Amino acid sequence: MRFQALFFLLLLACMYLTLAQGSYENCCLRHVTGLKKSTKRNVVRYRIQETDGGCNIKAIVFILKKGKTVCANPSHKWVQHLRTVVDKIPGNEGM
Repeated sequence: MRFQALFFLLLLACMYLTLAQGSYENCCLRHVTGLKKSTKRNVVRYRIQETDGGCNIKAIVFILKKGKTVCANPSHKWVQHLRTVVDKIPGNEGM
């Protein structure tokens, strides 16, 4: 009986730890250095990641046509240029 109770408590502790790990935000952990022209053409929108909450780096998260995301450094010139290009896409005003 004691073995079953110990096993049950151990199982509960493991489940608690896995639930706690799942509470992290969807954050970029690193930046890409550049994108191919074909990939840039597939960008449909972007979002800005700040360093608040669980995210450690500032980033621009570009969302591609098929839902894939690419994280880039917001201080790079090519990132700023791509943001202005994406802002000109109809329906993306004021992102």
